[in-house]
Amino acid sequence: MGTGAGGPRNVKVAIIGAGPGGLCMAKELKDAGCEDFVLLEKCDGVGGTWYINRYPGCACDVQSALYSFTWEIKPDWTRPYAPQPEILAYLEGIAEKYGVLPHCRFGTEVVGATWDELSATWHLETASGEVLEVDIVVSAIGMFKEPALPDIEGIDSFTGTMFHSSKWRGDHDLTGETVAVIGSAASAVQLVPEIATVAGQIHLFQRTANWVLPKPDTPYTEEELERLRIHPEIAAAMRAEIFRQMDAGMTFADPVALAEREAAGLGAIEAVDDPELRRKLRPEHPFGCKRPLFSNHYYEAFNRDNLELVTDSITAITQNAVASTDGIRREVDTIILATGYSTTKYVSAIDVVGRAGTRIADVWEDGAQAYLGIMTPGFPNLFMLYGPNTNNGSILTMIEFQVAHIIGHLERMRDERLAWVDVRPGPTAAYNDDVQQAIGGIKVWQADCHGYYKSRTGRIVTQWPFSMSEFGRRTETVAEDDFEVVPL
Repeated sequence: MGTGAGGPRNVKVAIIGAGPGGLCMAKELKDAGCEDFVLLEKCDGVGGTWYINRYPGCACDVQSALYSFTWEIKPDWTRPYAPQPEILAYLEGIAEKYGVLPHCRFGTEVVGATWDELSATWHLETASGEVLEVDIVVSAIGMFKEPALPDIEGIDSFTGTMFHSSKWRGDHDLTGETVAVIGSAASAVQLVPEIATVAGQIHLFQRTANWVLPKPDTPYTEEELERLRIHPEIAAAMRAEIFRQMDAGMTFADPVALAEREAAGLGAIEAVDDPELRRKLRPEHPFGCKRPLFSNHYYEAFNRDNLELVTDSITAITQNAVASTDGIRREVDTIILATGYSTTKYVSAIDVVGRAGTRIADVWEDGAQAYLGIMTPGFPNLFMLYGPNTNNGSILTMIEFQVAHIIGHLERMRDERLAWVDVRPGPTAAYNDDVQQAIGGIKVWQADCHGYYKSRTGRIVTQWPFSMSEFGRRTETVAEDDFEVVPL
């Protein structure tokens, strides 16, 4: 971003994570004239969650026309809700097209970040013991870094095959096997109908019934795809309409809309033939209390003879079986943990030490919080993408707003020759009070249900309670008085 004594300063940037956030940040850095940056990625390729999650049926629950970047609109997604391989290919194409790959260091996991006050730099420690010194850190870790593993007695004693859905064993053939799937949320809803076609028997252990709505997902015909390619304005109009609908409904505050969605969910359950199964699959919490799920095949799968729904709690796992409170030991060959992620840690999933030796994990003891979800006081030059309270709508849209805001800070640092910038505690507290007050007014988010929105203290730290448009308005400028800056 410019060099020269007395002229614009140059900054060295490290981006942690080469998923959608990291790729967007890298592309915009290049557009701003900054080439002195590196993407540190623990995996062997770009894509983030879409590189990691490869289980059968994996797909996005936001229509791909919107789950894509404004600067790289793909007109010919093969279906409204693209599957994982197509989304990964889209992200890989971005990395190639925009010259991001030369900046990537794959197989490099960041485990610690320490701020050095004297040099005004961050020291990043990798799993291999290497230390990198940079001026700016952008965390593109997001919410889905650490798989959530269940605490079940005897789980380590199982001698069969066991893996988390995010670490799918593509080399393991489930054909004819007896499989236990523990968990019934997003990944289970997608993978169970797929593996049910090959497994001999599946026991699905459900703690809580979830709302699973149908989705308009008929694959496009070749004629339709060709029309979209020839007339990109059609794809742009589709995107705009999806944005309008999602932007209006993402606050979960419209009782009429909520009732319509519950009716759609209850209607979908009617695909299950067995009335007792329908009863067990019917959610007891209001729609929106937990993450809404989408599938056109989940409920139909329960009409198969080889899929059993188990709603009795698991008591133990033995060498070859899963035992539950109904007194039954179900012998299984494979256990699939569809138990989601530890979503409330964000950048504190690594050991981050800021000013005066303060750890961000300690600052966030009552729950992660940040100004605009991007900066936390006491951690200069540390920016977050997909940070606290930014989850809702299409996260790629939210990420674009966050990246633009961060670029605004970096341009200010360049032009004013600043050593560092840190958000002030007062504006941060006021911002988060406003967000939490709005969250408190969304009734369904206050209902008693098990979900990933809340920290251990009960504070909702993941959800954004306003529209995507409102987030865009709040991030479009840098309110300079809200930040402490120090010149070089």
